[in-house]
Amino acid sequence: MEIDEENNENKGGMWDLEQKLDQPMDEEAGRLRNMYREKKFSTLLLLRLAYQSLGVVYGDLGTSPLYVYNNTFPRGIEDPEDVIGALSLIIYSLTLIPLLKYVFIVCRANDNGQGGTFALYSLLCRQAKINTIPNQHRTDEELTTYSRSTFHEHSFAAKTKRWLEAYPYRKNTLLILVVVGTCMVIGDGILTPAISVLSASGGIKVDHPKMSNGINLPSNYLSLMCLLITACLLASLSVIYDSLTKKIIILLVDADVVVVVAVIILVGLFSLQHYGTDRVGWLFAPIVLLWFLLVGGIGIYNIWKYDSSVLRAFSPVYIYRYFKRGKRDGWTSLGGIMLSITGTEALFADLAHFPVSAIQLAFTVIVFPCLLLAYSGQAAYLMQNTDHVADAFYRSIPESIYWPVFVIATLAAIVASQATISATFSIIKQALALGCFPRVKVVHTSKKFLGQIYIPDINWILMVLCIAVTAGFKNQSQIGNAYGTAVVIVMLVTTLLMTLIMLLVWHCHWVVVLIFTVLSLVVECTYFSAVLFKLDQGGWVPLVIAAAFLVIMYVWHYGTVKRYEFEMHSKVSMAWILGLGPSLGLVRVPGIGLVYTELASGVPHIFSHFITNLPAIHSVVVFVCVKYLPVYTVPEDERFLVKRIGPKNYHMFRCVARYGYKDLHKKDDDFEKKLFDNLFMFVRLDSMMDGCSDSDEYSLYGQQTQHSRDYNGNSSTANIELSYSSMDSIAPAKCHPQGNSTITSSGHESSQTEVDELEFLNSCRDAGVVHILGNTVIRARRESRFYKKLAIDYIYAFLRKICRENSVIFNVPHESLLNVGQIFYV
Repeated sequence: MEIDEENNENKGGMWDLEQKLDQPMDEEAGRLRNMYREKKFSTLLLLRLAYQSLGVVYGDLGTSPLYVYNNTFPRGIEDPEDVIGALSLIIYSLTLIPLLKYVFIVCRANDNGQGGTFALYSLLCRQAKINTIPNQHRTDEELTTYSRSTFHEHSFAAKTKRWLEAYPYRKNTLLILVVVGTCMVIGDGILTPAISVLSASGGIKVDHPKMSNGINLPSNYLSLMCLLITACLLASLSVIYDSLTKKIIILLVDADVVVVVAVIILVGLFSLQHYGTDRVGWLFAPIVLLWFLLVGGIGIYNIWKYDSSVLRAFSPVYIYRYFKRGKRDGWTSLGGIMLSITGTEALFADLAHFPVSAIQLAFTVIVFPCLLLAYSGQAAYLMQNTDHVADAFYRSIPESIYWPVFVIATLAAIVASQATISATFSIIKQALALGCFPRVKVVHTSKKFLGQIYIPDINWILMVLCIAVTAGFKNQSQIGNAYGTAVVIVMLVTTLLMTLIMLLVWHCHWVVVLIFTVLSLVVECTYFSAVLFKLDQGGWVPLVIAAAFLVIMYVWHYGTVKRYEFEMHSKVSMAWILGLGPSLGLVRVPGIGLVYTELASGVPHIFSHFITNLPAIHSVVVFVCVKYLPVYTVPEDERFLVKRIGPKNYHMFRCVARYGYKDLHKKDDDFEKKLFDNLFMFVRLDSMMDGCSDSDEYSLYGQQTQHSRDYNGNSSTANIELSYSSMDSIAPAKCHPQGNSTITSSGHESSQTEVDELEFLNSCRDAGVVHILGNTVIRARRESRFYKKLAIDYIYAFLRKICRENSVIFNVPHESLLNVGQIFYV
């Protein structure tokens, strides 16, 4: 007789009903008053959230005026009319991509406020069975955060769903597409700080009136001083990066003052990441707001002072004239125009803490008009100063406010870099949770905000690569080419994912989906064709970075899938377990054994491997499965699913701990205590349900009652599922009406059984808890091809060696840990 997880529509049962009936009337009245207050101040709240979103969401997009014109005209401006054409392209690029596509369409496709490529992928995984690790269960769909829509069987959405689910290669292709987008976002995390900080630091050397070389000290002395400071900071890096650090220092010896200052800022920025942004985050919004007001105001001043005729650029006819006049050079200049919309993907990835309405309000009222004014003002200045295009932003600043603007520009560049770094941490955490990235240390830096995390290993890798790019290229143009390549590829991935979202989640008509897809692809493929011409001028950098991370992520995911398939195909049958008897054919020693497994159902092969080689097993055995679902979070009161395996005298249980891709395992999160609290509560409910039905099968899926909260002072809740059946999967059976009388008549007997089992569990817990972890080693078969041996025997084995162990993630004491090793070949 096997106990398996089943579904039940009567979630909560009569206990939830009693709690609702006992709710005081004054509490309900207070709730209504709070609703009224929220409606009354909703406008003020929306304005405050829109203001706060400036510092988190729009920093990257807002600093683009620092380097757009320089990258658009790297060889100088031949005809002043080209400036009008470039401005017209910038205006319509900002209108079509950030404003219409992202702010008003893509941002609506968030996963309960979470953005990014993996958030879109999670939405699709809930609508179709495209997850490559099939560890989901029907009960997962009943989570409050597991939103799922339904559609007609013969609809276009249903046909698309069946088409995706038909063949495994389609699921893998979609996953690779998502991983490519993720790798490009990681590339953004390297290139954004490099180009933003380098461009902001460029104001030092601008040959501005009354300034000698932009500084008062001779540049060689300042360079030497900055070099010494940078060398000291780089010396604190880990030994792993020593060789690359030496090369970076050698590059800095020949660098000018701008590069050295940019490197110092970058080292300081990455070195302070472990503090998080909670303490200084309140400064981001006023800095970015002041930046937008400054660039917008300077733009108005330059339009009035130099050439107001640049406003002709709002007519799209100048785009046609620009391409007609420039031909191939005009087409390749789109790579520079592309930089005007960089930061748009970071806008979507950093969506977490703000409602879409606040994002839309901030963009339409502040960001969009200020950016248009900034670009128009620079264009007006360039109409009369075409030879100043290399430093268009700083040259166009009025002399009286030059240094204040320089300081604000540097701060805005740091905020923009911080936003991109945070987005990189967030998307890597999502990839890690969905089995697409090696297990790395994730630190929660804020008690207020769940999304503020820090990943030390990734932080130092980003810093070394960012400094290498800055010191290696030494100019904005090549970094800009690399940046544009990464951004346009992420946009293409988002467009393809949004096509599926509009079909499967929003149920849009296929004509609407076609219009959106075609228009988006036409614009983005045009930019993509332009950046291809600049692959040899720096555009290869994000491709190399993305290729390296793609290999890491895909090989890790491939190994994870193979390990899961091995667990599934080699799991032990319940007939074999029942044939061993209550003692399992061994000596049952006092204590509790927690056997960690990938399986959410069935007995893992590691258990049979363990009891075959050892003569004893613990009196209580709990199979623990920790799995991640395609949801952003799993509420604490819905995290654990507990069930019994076999008859009661076997004392075997299964506990499934479910997490979302934003959930963290914090140091103060006592996983073991929560597991036992839910196990004890399960035993109480199990005893209460004895005799509930005269059928051989029953199931209960409910929440903890006030009666069960009294045990051990536990106040948390959990989802419990009981189902007795000899079959592996069976439809849930409901309790019959006579169940209540059965409970009443046998209440004393059930209570005594409950007390006995709880005492037994407590005594076993006091005797000791041992965490049994499987150390499954994967090897490629001898007849495997070379690339498979390279991926499994070298790359995956290396990643497994350097990644964090599950025992560290769940804070398992070393003295309570037992590793059971096994090898299998793929």
